Amino acid sequence: MRAWIKKSIETINADHQRSADTHLIKFDLPCFDNIGLYLKDESTHPTGSLKHRLARSLFLYALCNGKIKPDTTVVEASSGSTAVSEAYFARLIGVPFVAVMPRSTSPQKIAQIERFGGHCHYVDNATEMHAAATKLADSNNGHFMDQFTYAERATDWRGNNNIAESMFRQMANEVHPIPYAMVMSAGTGGTSATIGRYIRYLGYDTKLVVVDPENSAFYPSYMAQDANVVTGISSRIEGIGRPQVEASFMPDVIDEMIQVPDPASIATMRWFEKMTGRKVGPSTGTNLWGALQVAREMRSQNISGSIVTLLCDSGDRYLQTYHNPEWVKEHLGDPRGYMEELETMVGSC
Repeated sequence: MRAWIKKSIETINADHQRSADTHLIKFDLPCFDNIGLYLKDESTHPTGSLKHRLARSLFLYALCNGKIKPDTTVVEASSGSTAVSEAYFARLIGVPFVAVMPRSTSPQKIAQIERFGGHCHYVDNATEMHAAATKLADSNNGHFMDQFTYAERATDWRGNNNIAESMFRQMANEVHPIPYAMVMSAGTGGTSATIGRYIRYLGYDTKLVVVDPENSAFYPSYMAQDANVVTGISSRIEGIGRPQVEASFMPDVIDEMIQVPDPASIATMRWFEKMTGRKVGPSTGTNLWGALQVAREMRSQNISGSIVTLLCDSGDRYLQTYHNPEWVKEHLGDPRGYMEELETMVGSC
């Protein structure tokens, strides 16, 4: 058993060594003098999203804690990207994988999970995922990975090439190497916890700004300083926002939160494609909307500096949903007003 665990960890670490770090892209804002905007492009991971880092950390954490054995079925509650990445690592070490997800999950993500050998178990609402995953794991000699509980502790926030260390290292030669702000949306809350802790550990003055979509409990919980806030409604921006406050969400390392209207996320996603020719996912739209609000505030106060945010995944996973105007109109409303606001804000020198 110890030999199998050792081999599995070596296999995951070897895969990590083969994957170069993701790029940090400078995004020019002509009307924002002395303000630099950067996007960490997490879409270039082998599984195509930010969640590749989380899945790798969760597998190493579970293996080192003796939770995954050669005959263990790994189960996860995920709306898509985490499940895609965990299916990849499960296949890498040769164990079965089952993803519990809402029926509304994008077909592209479901296909990717199955392409990596994973199986999908559907529930009607995001609030049912945790209980269904627990039951599945109990009945199948399995281990419920439980990203929402373990995300904040599975990653070494002090360093070891975590995403915060990587971003600060890549900023070293920029005009403003220590960012004024880092902007991050929350799904589990694990990435924002890692970034916030790392900022404090190194003594940086960087602000951590967390953006949150409609229907999510994170923003109202933060504003009320009440961890018991429950909305009971699924986020309409896939992969971020939760109907309740998850264990991995660490509000005390956050300096500011911004609630982003869902149509604004879509408008910013489309605006980014117009500016760069690249399709991105809706959570990137949420991140970028928040980053632009920070940039506007900096400009109004004559503050120079840099802002770093995340390009979470490619838009190819959402062609039938968030990149489909008819689907957006039916499920999220009209984003055109926010598109006009973006054009005015970014185009006014």
